[in-house]
Amino acid sequence: MEVVVFVFSLLDCCALIFLSVYFIITLSDLECDYINARSCCSKLNKWVIPELVGHAIVTVLMLVSLHWFIFLLNLPVATWNIYRNTQSRAAEVTHEGSHDQAGVPFALFLHVSL
Repeated sequence: MEVVVFVFSLLDCCALIFLSVYFIITLSDLECDYINARSCCSKLNKWVIPELVGHAIVTVLMLVSLHWFIFLLNLPVATWNIYRNTQSRAAEVTHEGSHDQAGVPFALFLHVSL
C-alpha cells in the first residue's frame, strides 16, 4: 500500500510541477505581449482549481497513510493555496467594480522579500 501512495504522490507532484511551468510560460507570454490579459486569465483560471485539488489530495493522502513529516511539509502550502483561492473569490464577489488597492495582502510582500 505504501508503494501505491508514493507512486501516486510522485505522479501528482509531476503534474503540479508541469502546471507551475505552464503558469510561468503563460505569464511570460503575457509579459512579452504575445497574448492579451483576457486570454492569459482564461488559460490560467481553468487550472487553479485542479492545482488546488491535486495539492490537497497529496496532503490528505499523507495524513491518512500516517506519513507525518511529509504531511507537515505539505500542510502550510496546501493551507495557503486554499486560503488564497477562497479569499480571491470572496474579494472578486464583494469588490466586483472596485479597484481599491488598500487590501494588498502582506504575504505578497513577504513572498517577494524571500
